[in-house]
Amino acid sequence: MRTYAGIDLHSSNNYIGIMDQDYKRLFGRRQPNDLNSVLKVLEPFKADLEGVIVESTYNWYWLVDGLQEHGYMVHLANPSAIKRYEGIKHTDDKWDSFWLAHMKHLNILPEGYIYPKEQRSVRDLLRRRLFFVRHRTANILSLQSTITRNLGIKISNNAIKKLKLDDANNLFDSSNLVFMAQNNISAIKHLGKIIKGIEKQVKSQVQLRKEFVMLTTIPGIGTILGLTIMLEVGDIGRFSKVGNYSSYCRCVSSKRLSNGKKKGENNKKNGNKYLAWAYVEAAHFATRYIPGAQRFYQQKMAKTNGAVATKALANKLARASYFIMRDQVPFDEDMLFK
Repeated sequence: MRTYAGIDLHSSNNYIGIMDQDYKRLFGRRQPNDLNSVLKVLEPFKADLEGVIVESTYNWYWLVDGLQEHGYMVHLANPSAIKRYEGIKHTDDKWDSFWLAHMKHLNILPEGYIYPKEQRSVRDLLRRRLFFVRHRTANILSLQSTITRNLGIKISNNAIKKLKLDDANNLFDSSNLVFMAQNNISAIKHLGKIIKGIEKQVKSQVQLRKEFVMLTTIPGIGTILGLTIMLEVGDIGRFSKVGNYSSYCRCVSSKRLSNGKKKGENNKKNGNKYLAWAYVEAAHFATRYIPGAQRFYQQKMAKTNGAVATKALANKLARASYFIMRDQVPFDEDMLFK
């Protein structure tokens, strides 16, 4: 008899619910987050298990990897796409675990992509790079704000990055302002070293695969941005249509319309936030280096605003890069912006 196991995973424990093909509940219990404990529970049902469904939380690596290594068919549930029965008054971990198993039995389980373990660490290293880039940007903006507020002048990001600690004494006559500026400059320099170190570490381990080399033919997409896209995409073949890829990159509108009027928002967070960032970055560079992109951006901004125009351009670049990766062809500005 076929059986299905759903695991509702938390930071320190998990709830395992096992049911058969007739929806009879065979087992349900909370377990500590220990692989041996989970394997011990699943072992009596292993021969009949059609799949083990694990909710995609921030800490799923250890569990999914361990189950796969012991021969279990694991499915990663996408919680942002899971729909629950409407009208239910009470839900808990027990209900959630059996609902995961129930959806798999009905073949309606929204599944996430289980990224290959071998390259997962280098992908996560690039994700951590973005964390440090954002902190450096925050310090740059903080120092720019201090300079503009007290001196009435604006200094570019590149000029801020070149400042040295002694330059703070020349900028301000207040010891407190000098102290704040030196802290910002010190943080910017330190974060810059960390970012370069991460880039060096990544480049020493992985190179752009053949199907992703053509991404660098898009002006503004260099090695690091290309590696980010490659490591986040994994296998471009898992996207059957360009619209699926664009949606995964969070480049499509999430509005819910009826009779031409906005009635609300759908789940705009469904997708990959790192690819969303990558294509917004690519859009910013494109407005500098691609004449067609500049015209497109200006036309969109005239009708809406800068943020919407940038997102629209990011969508066009995401769609173009899908065909570049799938067909392994170079970027063609005329085809995209004719």
